[in-house]
Amino acid sequence: MTRRKFVPALAAGSLVASAQSKAPSIYEIRTIHLRNTLDNQRAQLTGFLEHAALPAFTRAGIAPCAYFASMIAEETPFVMTIASYPSLGAMEQQRAKLSADPEYKKALTAYNSQPGLNYQRIDGMLGRAFASVPEIIMPTDVAGRPGRIFELRRYESNNATTLARKIRMFESGEIAIFRRLGMRPVFFVETIVGARMPNLVYMLSFDDLASREKYWKAFGSDPEWQKMRVVAGDTDAEIVSNISVSLLQPLPFSPVR
Repeated sequence: MTRRKFVPALAAGSLVASAQSKAPSIYEIRTIHLRNTLDNQRAQLTGFLEHAALPAFTRAGIAPCAYFASMIAEETPFVMTIASYPSLGAMEQQRAKLSADPEYKKALTAYNSQPGLNYQRIDGMLGRAFASVPEIIMPTDVAGRPGRIFELRRYESNNATTLARKIRMFESGEIAIFRRLGMRPVFFVETIVGARMPNLVYMLSFDDLASREKYWKAFGSDPEWQKMRVVAGDTDAEIVSNISVSLLQPLPFSPVR
């Protein structure tokens, strides 16, 4: 190995070791389904999230969080909230702190006292981050730029064994291809409580719809991916039973945008 290649290899190895030394985060993803009515559910909800929930979550130590509105997705319209915790135990402690926050309790009572329905229903799930991506990857260039397009993908699998094989594919090469091509990963989780299990959920971001289309086309024709996808035992027909895709827009106050 030449010196030119050796130094980047060391750096990459250090990054992997650093990621694997961190305990995988726990994610709580809530999908708050709305209706287009005169109650203006979205405006009421996003106002509450911006001015009451986000500050209270910060006071309780629940971070990072993210807030999105549906763009192209099943059962739209909805608002999606994502909160991350260091562990299930930390989640319990921080949620208890949130529930005891007097300012938050007052704002929640006022929000729930409004006439009409605040929302139609809430679907929720808990997920554990992949070991290789233990935390949300926070963007560093959000100031002064428009919000990106975020793509949330859910891969259902036949059973726990086939899901583990798909997770291994991501961690052993698929995520690296995303990064090499410029597709920006945000998080990767295995669902531990939620609907349509067993499944995994992950998120990527793109500058716009045109760049999304360009990058997915590049991924589909990438030589490394073409080799991975046909390995016996790892083909989609063997380990992926259904794929759901949602395109989301970050709300203006979302830290991830």
